[in-house]
Order: sequence, then structure tokens, then C-alpha cells
Amino acid sequence: MEERKYYRVMLGKGSSCSEICLKESFIGGDFGIKINLKDDLPDNMRDFNHKFRPIFRNNRPEKTKVAAGLACGALWTISKGINLGDIVLCPDGQGNYLIGEISSSYFYKAEEVLPHRREVKWYPNSILRSSMSQSLKNSSGSIGTVCNLSKYKEELETLISGKGPTTIISTDDSIEDPNIFVMEKHLEDFLVKNWPQTELGRYYDIYEEDGELIGQQLQTDTGPLDILAISKDRKELLVIELKKGRASDAVVGQVQRYMGYVLDELAEENQTVKGVIIAIEEDLKIKRALSVAKNIDFYKYEIKFKLEKSLKE
Repeated sequence: MEERKYYRVMLGKGSSCSEICLKESFIGGDFGIKINLKDDLPDNMRDFNHKFRPIFRNNRPEKTKVAAGLACGALWTISKGINLGDIVLCPDGQGNYLIGEISSSYFYKAEEVLPHRREVKWYPNSILRSSMSQSLKNSSGSIGTVCNLSKYKEELETLISGKGPTTIISTDDSIEDPNIFVMEKHLEDFLVKNWPQTELGRYYDIYEEDGELIGQQLQTDTGPLDILAISKDRKELLVIELKKGRASDAVVGQVQRYMGYVLDELAEENQTVKGVIIAIEEDLKIKRALSVAKNIDFYKYEIKFKLEKSLKE
């Protein structure tokens, strides 16, 4: 039996449909595709995107290929990718997450809000955002309709049971010391908020669509991509992978997979793709791997901590 997975699903823009979804026991999506998908849901996102991305762009010609890929990927995930028995967490717009278990396959409700639907058995309790670890807050608060939170399974099960938050949780094999992970868990948010002041910010912008940063925790068919940026001349897409600790050589292959996805699915014909790994330290193995990966750069970051004694008045 396949292991249960956990997803954050937005119910309409700004959680505007959370009340009706709770009342009528469903989650759903729209994305302007007004046809029944019952016989058009292949087993993988890639095939679905290839068919429906042109339809989306025909309906919304002002949208980019990236926006079309995100929309179709989210629609496929809601309709097919989330399995029966998987758990969804849905923000209610008031600082809480509704918790539900997927209880049906896809069905279509024409002329209704979020017409591409799945039935959900909602739990009687909800999760306060304030009770989450900072890393889970960051991931669950990512831009986009759907994000996979399965790597936080242990913490989520604790929160769902009502036992309260755990202390230190690290699910990343590249992190040797969970205490280091806790100190550095703000890396992604810090980088995004201070992007213009960074070296990368001189040449790239985090990918935006309609004024929203959609380039953070971007969902792909090989997992969530930490940051997608684009050069200021719009000719190069930049895949950024953050490692909150020492990076292993395995991350090079991970970045290459994301780069392949971006090149195949998101890049326009005139755009190239480059990769960046950001970590606190590298070792000989990753140096060797990067020596033959000429289109991937490595950046180290530093955490500075300073105490200053206050003079007595």
C-alpha cells in the first residue's frame, strides 16, 4: 500500500472558497479550463501538461509558459495526483488550516465554483498556523495552489493528533545536526526578502506573475523547486536549490533534474537554464561533481551572530 501523503491546497484565491468547500465537503480547482477531465487524467503530470498547457494559454494568452505549467500542474495534482486517503491542509483565511482526508476520485461540477473536485472527509479539528515549526510555516505558506508537505509527516501527525508541536524536526538527509537546521531554517525566507541586496539579485529577479512571487517553492513533476529566478534580460532561467547545512554531491543530480524540468516544460524557445546551489559548506565530493557540471554554480552563506553589552546608565 502506498504511503499516505500530505498536501497544502488553496481553496480559491485568498481561501475565498474555504467556507463552501467545508460545508459541501470537497476541494477543487478551476484555472479557466471548463471541460470535464474524467477521461483526460493520465498517470503523470507531464502528459497532462503537454495536452492542457496550450489550451490554458489559448484561453489566457497573456500568461507565460511558466504560469501555464503551474496552473496545469496544480489542476492535475488536485484531480489525479492526490490519492484516496491522502491528507489535505487548507487555509481558512483566518490563520487556521482545515484538515481533510480525500475520499473520492475526480468529478466535475459544471458552472460551480472550483468545478474540478474531489470529495473530502473533513476532520473536526483544525491546525493553528502559529503552532507549526517555522520550516513548516514557510513551506505551507508558499505561493501556488498546491504544495506537497509530506516531508513534514511526523510534525503534521503530531499536530493533527492535537498533541502540540514537536521541538526539533529535520527530514533532510544532508543536514547532519538538527540544531544547525533550526538556526538556519529562515534561510529561504531571508533570501527572498533580501533578494535585491544579494549577489544573485544584481542579475536575476525571482519569477513573478501578476505581481506575485510564484518562483518560490515551485511545484514540478520531480518535487518542489526552492527558487526559480529569471535574468533581468529575460533570456535565462535560474534554478536555485537551498541546503540548510552541508551539501552532499547528491544535490547536483537533484538540481539537474529540476533544470531538465524547467528546460523541457517552462522555458521559452529563446531561454537557457542555469543552476545554483546555496549551502553553508561544500566538501570534496560536491566539488568533484560540480567540476563537470559547468552550468551549476555553488554559493556559500554565512550566519553571523553578535552580542553587544549595553552600557549602564
